[in-house]
Amino acid sequence: MNLVFLASFIALIIVISATIKKQDKLKKQADAEFWARENRANFVRNKPLDDLNYIKIPLESFPTHLLNEDPKVLECIDILESLTSQKIVNLTGWSNTDLKLEYGTGNISVLSEYDQNYTVLVRTLQKWADALIEAGNTEEASVLMEFAVSTGTDIGRTYYQLADYWNAKGKWEQLERLIHSAESLRSSNREIIIKNLRSRSILNMNG
Repeated sequence: MNLVFLASFIALIIVISATIKKQDKLKKQADAEFWARENRANFVRNKPLDDLNYIKIPLESFPTHLLNEDPKVLECIDILESLTSQKIVNLTGWSNTDLKLEYGTGNISVLSEYDQNYTVLVRTLQKWADALIEAGNTEEASVLMEFAVSTGTDIGRTYYQLADYWNAKGKWEQLERLIHSAESLRSSNREIIIKNLRSRSILNMNG
């Protein structure tokens, strides 16, 4: 009995050791590939940025007439007004190495600025939408969230609140559209957003 246990124990140690070696080999291979790409990226010449998907803020179509005495809403409007003169690009899911390979090393700073502007944009839109929803202006908030989704935001709350709004309206085809939009995301949040939206869709079907 002891010999059987000993043999099983030794076999387990061998399997664990082999697994660790395999994982270590894969990590070293991944690291080598990363640094090879990074080294190659550092020598890519700058390319024109004309083909970037620049985002324009349609501030005139937003509900700026509502709650404009609320300091939180005023702050959101001020931020968006300041962003209208800035270049905004959604680069979510792109690593610095990806950007350097695609557009050149010298463009990384300006691209990071464009992406940071995008982050501020979608966070501000959601903050404004939250304030409107809290005050009972869900329909107006949906305008802000719809625009955020159209730009490829990966803020989960934007999708969930918008889904709840469309569900309350009985417009479940809009939920399917949201799922389709989420499926095109490059973000690491993609799967959890899709899963959450699909669970809402199933609840509607069962209901």
